[in-house]
Amino acid sequence: MKSTTKTKKSPAPATTDPLAPAPAPKITRVPGVKKPAASAPSAAPTVIKAEIDVGFGNTLYLRGDGPGLSWNKGVPLDCTAGDLWVITISGAKSPITFKVLLNDETWSKGEDYTAAPGLTTSLIPVF
Repeated sequence: MKSTTKTKKSPAPATTDPLAPAPAPKITRVPGVKKPAASAPSAAPTVIKAEIDVGFGNTLYLRGDGPGLSWNKGVPLDCTAGDLWVITISGAKSPITFKVLLNDETWSKGEDYTAAPGLTTSLIPVF
């Protein structure tokens, strides 16, 4: 006689497909916590160019109101050609008021100059 009792077989082990994508991680949101905002791109630098040949051994300086500037001590400009002096000022959020000096001693003639933040200003100082 046959036994009417069925034996239970254990299921076959699960197989994984090596090419199947992994399940996405579960994301838990915490109430009241906001994602930090992406940092704002930094403002473009302000470039000031002075077109003048001041002679060998002399240097142009800048004094004024703006990032890294002071009316008491000048910042030297870089001589990029025989008659072209350039300075780049980063971080200006408002117009820069300045004056050009020869060897940080002789002030250029005329009114103060103004440079808009993030733009290039070209000038021809007179001493």
